[in-house]
Amino acid sequence: MTVLRRSPLTLLRRAYHHTPARAAKLTVGIRREDPARIWERRCPLTPDVVHELVEKDGVEVLVQPCDRRVFTSSDFLKAGAKLHPTLQPAHVIVGIKETPLPEVLTDPLPAPAAHAHDPASPALVPRTQIMFSHTIKGQLYNMELLAKFLTSENANAALLPRLIDYELLTGEDGKRTVGFGWFAGVAGALEALCAMAHAHLELGVASPFLYTPRPHTQPSLASIRSILRDVVGARIASDGTPKSLGPIVIGITGTGKVAQGCLDILEDLPIQRITVDQLHSVVTDPNTDLHKIYIVHTHANDYFVRRDGRPFERADYYAHPDAYVSEFHTKIAPYLSLLLHGAGWAPAFPRLMTNEQLTTTLSLAQTLGKGRFACVGDISCDVEGGLEFLSRHTTLSAPFYSTRPAGLPAHLPPVTLMAVDILPTALPREASQHFAHAFLPYLRSVLAGYAHSSPPAESSRASLERAMVTRGGELSDAFGWLRGPLGVWKDGLRDAAQSTNGIAGALPRKKVLMLGSGMVAPPAVAELCKRPDVEVVVASNSLADAMRLTDPYTNATPVLVDVSDPAAVERLVAGADVVISLLPVPFHPSVAELCIRNRKHLVTASYISPAMRALHQKAVDADVLLMNEIGLDPGIDHCSAMSLLESLRAQGKEIVSFTSFCGGLPAPECADVPLGYKFSWSPKGVLSAASNAARFKLRNEVCEIPGPDLLRKHFTDVPLTNARYEGLANRDSLPYADAYGLGAARTVFRGTLRLPGFADLMHAFSALGLLDASPSAALRLPHWHALTRQALQTRLGARIPDDPASLQSALAAVVPAPHREATLHALRWLDIVPPALAPDGVHAYAAYDASPPALAPDGVHAYAAYDASLPALPTTPAAPLDLFAALLAHKLRYSPGERDLVVLSHEIVARARGGEEEVHASELVAYGGSEGSAMARTVGLPVAFAALHVLDGGVRARGVQAPMEREVYAHVLERLEEAGLGMRESVRKVRGGGVVERSLERRWKAMGETA
Repeated sequence: MTVLRRSPLTLLRRAYHHTPARAAKLTVGIRREDPARIWERRCPLTPDVVHELVEKDGVEVLVQPCDRRVFTSSDFLKAGAKLHPTLQPAHVIVGIKETPLPEVLTDPLPAPAAHAHDPASPALVPRTQIMFSHTIKGQLYNMELLAKFLTSENANAALLPRLIDYELLTGEDGKRTVGFGWFAGVAGALEALCAMAHAHLELGVASPFLYTPRPHTQPSLASIRSILRDVVGARIASDGTPKSLGPIVIGITGTGKVAQGCLDILEDLPIQRITVDQLHSVVTDPNTDLHKIYIVHTHANDYFVRRDGRPFERADYYAHPDAYVSEFHTKIAPYLSLLLHGAGWAPAFPRLMTNEQLTTTLSLAQTLGKGRFACVGDISCDVEGGLEFLSRHTTLSAPFYSTRPAGLPAHLPPVTLMAVDILPTALPREASQHFAHAFLPYLRSVLAGYAHSSPPAESSRASLERAMVTRGGELSDAFGWLRGPLGVWKDGLRDAAQSTNGIAGALPRKKVLMLGSGMVAPPAVAELCKRPDVEVVVASNSLADAMRLTDPYTNATPVLVDVSDPAAVERLVAGADVVISLLPVPFHPSVAELCIRNRKHLVTASYISPAMRALHQKAVDADVLLMNEIGLDPGIDHCSAMSLLESLRAQGKEIVSFTSFCGGLPAPECADVPLGYKFSWSPKGVLSAASNAARFKLRNEVCEIPGPDLLRKHFTDVPLTNARYEGLANRDSLPYADAYGLGAARTVFRGTLRLPGFADLMHAFSALGLLDASPSAALRLPHWHALTRQALQTRLGARIPDDPASLQSALAAVVPAPHREATLHALRWLDIVPPALAPDGVHAYAAYDASPPALAPDGVHAYAAYDASLPALPTTPAAPLDLFAALLAHKLRYSPGERDLVVLSHEIVARARGGEEEVHASELVAYGGSEGSAMARTVGLPVAFAALHVLDGGVRARGVQAPMEREVYAHVLERLEEAGLGMRESVRKVRGGGVVERSLERRWKAMGETA
């Protein structure tokens, strides 16, 4: 039977009984990229192309607003486009990455106006969606997206949209005509040079590549190339590369646009091309010129060899890939300082390097000098692909990581890997311009199909035919094989439903509601989602944050909620089995009320507030558990203390002294900042805590520190095992004598750890009025440099003239002389004093311009020009503490790749009846890493462990509780041990008290003598 086929660019003509009220104008929609992809700033059409479409083609262009896009909404409006929140009227919708599932528009539209009265024209036409869909290789994670375009998966749908994938737009030679490969190569080379510079620092060497510009930090590719050429290249040409590293050799694989992008950007350095045969002599010759960078562009015939010894032949290699093996690990890799991997890979082909071959490479590299094969930039981003040891993608926020594959001997070093999977978006402007002009002819061909105008060129038509994944609700012929992955995806859904619900009506999934999506949420969500029988709902006032948390998991759902709307929150609470509140502390009692009313259990990491404690009996009456204080401090500190105390009592020992310190700090390598402290969240809590009153018991004396004196009366040189710290008394320790069952212990002390210098500097900030939270002290700042002067002026109740001498004089009146220089340096570093003000009149930083700033039109100094990176000033008056917190959140934030540190340490002095005293120490030291920050893990994981334990019925207690019962703390400690966060305990005999106890006693006595 003869089958008549229409051109894919001619839309199905199907009559419908209703006619739209008005015909639509042919419309193109430019989609906003997925909000969860925070770095995606590219755009498929640029303003100049939009202008051409509007003016020359008569097409209406709608743009979905997005503040992250490299081109602004104003740019598109000037080009003739219109803004639209959903793109509902668009016949053709274009984006870069795949559309978020909830935003896929599948309904048909009225035919374009030009043909509305043509009887042969259909009343409705399908849309066309164009994107990098990531479905064409059968990616299971995107089969749900593909299903939205298929009638077989949408029983009641008609005229489903066509799906066109950019990746399939090719020329007659099979090469892609629309893409970002060259820009991936350029950005990948730059990111890899930065990663190599970091690897050099870990080897103890500072190289010129430290000055390599990260592409996203510059406004244009031209400025990037200028810095690379005139700063990095010039330094290499004049001073050479460090002798200890030997010649810097960069190897490049691949023959496509990625490799060409790498080669082109490296031309801005003083390079010399070499061959594979020259590698050994260049690296081993002590006279090799270190004022050059050596580039070796390797091809498949350089490192793939037939197993039978016959020479490499390209056609034979592609026909019989199993007959070949790679020798890259011995012939090339050991000599390289940096590998830029731009070659593709498929499962049937040999890897460039296996994990086993990496061991050989590093063993050989060790014999050739420092820094050999220390860094790899895998621009191909094939996880466990051509480079088997690439274990994961990276992001522009954290572009590289160190890897040690299983089996790598301990004496060999790790390898630094850069594998950012969206490299072109680091060059969003130029990448978008190139892409838009390459794509425009194809877009015009698609539009011609709607307008029934002159047929597209044959080459364009054939290319679009190849790129069409679905049409008319069916898979295109070339993609019929995708029914297999679609079936696997559907089977997976069915199996998941059966494993969760059971074949014969077993219980449905248990549901955990998480309110909040802050810094401690990721580890908690990951832990909860390990359980296939648990469904997690993350509710946040930021849908993008909630989506970012839930996207990796099939059993997690993001929800947008306004926590100030009790009805909306209650609807979510009512549908959950257990509620986790990661909201700010003031919200917990109201959430607890909703949990009581709906008979749902609640878990939080926060201290039990008076308002929460007042709900105890109501919760007991409702058979509800309100579990609090199950984070780090409070949380792990309770669990570990109770466990150790229980063990000592079981041995019949009397508790004589209990001291406990905990602190979250920057790791030593990134702590060289004012306060020796960095923030992962709002600093307001830390600043407020600096004025909390404290009470404790020391050698049978009840000691009290009023809030204003807390910082002044800090404890220096707290003698813990791993470093020097100072301590601050933490609120009221005495209630813990009862909570922990300490009886008549002579010492009960709970404290917070900080690095030396924190308390003195924070006390100076307090003396300057920067910690004043009273509304009456609210300030309106003309610029950040005025913060210190205005706060101090309010505190003193006297005007301070706006000149450095007056401010320095006023500062001297409230800051003691021994701390004045450090305070001035810190204030200057924080940019909250005029730049000319520095200790003893000396410039604090040589780089600043001592000339007075120009006067702005309103007569106010234009200080903002000193540092455009400072946060925006509030538009309304704010208390000094709020202003200072906003600034610290910006200036003392963690940068990508920086680690934090958590230290928790108990010292318990116990004594057997008639025996000597013993010091029992229990300590946790944890650093942040690839699994998350130390603070996030030590707060988020206990919350998750407790919530799951409650969900499983493992906690019988009801009412307002902290983890003081064995049924809670034993379980949480066991799970923490499994997660690598176990406490480490030791014991030793002593005389005269514990080491920490004696140190606190000496310091307290010294404070009394100097009061």
